[in-house]
Amino acid sequence: MSASSRLKLFRPILAGANLRDRMLACIGALAGIALTGLICAFAATEPQHLLWLVPPMGASAVLLFAVPASPMAQPWPAIGGNTLSALVGVLVAHSLPLSPLSAGIAVGGAIAVMSLLRCLHPPGGAAALVGLFAGASSSYAFPFLPVGANAVVLVASAWVYHRFSGHTYPHVPAPPAKPATELPWTFSKSDLAAALERTGETFDIDVNDLERLLREIEQRALARSYRDLACADIMHPGVVAGRVTMPVDEVRALLVQHDVRRLPILDEDGRIVGAIGLRELAASGALLAEAMTPATTAAPDTPAISLLDRFALDRVHAVFIVDAARRPVGVVTEADWLAVLRRGLA
Repeated sequence: MSASSRLKLFRPILAGANLRDRMLACIGALAGIALTGLICAFAATEPQHLLWLVPPMGASAVLLFAVPASPMAQPWPAIGGNTLSALVGVLVAHSLPLSPLSAGIAVGGAIAVMSLLRCLHPPGGAAALVGLFAGASSSYAFPFLPVGANAVVLVASAWVYHRFSGHTYPHVPAPPAKPATELPWTFSKSDLAAALERTGETFDIDVNDLERLLREIEQRALARSYRDLACADIMHPGVVAGRVTMPVDEVRALLVQHDVRRLPILDEDGRIVGAIGLRELAASGALLAEAMTPATTAAPDTPAISLLDRFALDRVHAVFIVDAARRPVGVVTEADWLAVLRRGLA
């Protein structure tokens, strides 16, 4: 095996993981487990109570500090999953003799309870076995003290720690960005739900996080597809324009005659100083210079993909392409972009 192949064995296997985050997770787990153990030591009245730092907390620490965005690492799954699973184990221990069957019942029952109460937490399976092995001699308080207490301290440690780690905890998924424009291949939330149902698999990621990630991929793929297309490639040359000194009636006639929604207004040197449409003309009886609004412009070499947000979010109907002196050399409309997209689908 080559040196590069051996190094690949040490790369993080989680999507989005990096060495910095893994090192921070080590420090966080060290601090969280140490603090949990320290509090247990202070609470202990007898030396054997130091064992109140139950083993499942080690597995919980991996999730809370290394994968804080996981749905299974959030406070309720961490606390509820460990506590309720330990309770299931104790109940089985009080009902059945210790055996491989009772171990399976304890873990299976813990999974069922965690699933129904929306607190699925993998270390809960270990907590169920801890409760089972504590045996019928253990108190029903065991799932709460020490297991529940351990989980609460560990979650509190993670909450404090992630204030400084650069990650949010508890994790609140950012709302997915709406697509800049509804393209034929743009997926909807119902498409995402149908795809997840069809796969028949469970993924350790919040649905909103998954949608946000897919939206970002969608936009990057679209940008890559049209990265070489500039405004000069899709614009209409020969722009119909008005002059700032023209009477309002003449500008209105130009709009109607050429059937355009926005007309660029030029100064005496031929530079764009604004734009106007029939709506502005209808709302104002003032001079043209007072009725016009700022024109949306772009350079000829501007990537054409960047105009999508202007059409979809800024609600502009035409982007005027100007040279270095702000003289119009062409115009790109929504119809021009639709024609480009249609060619791409043909």
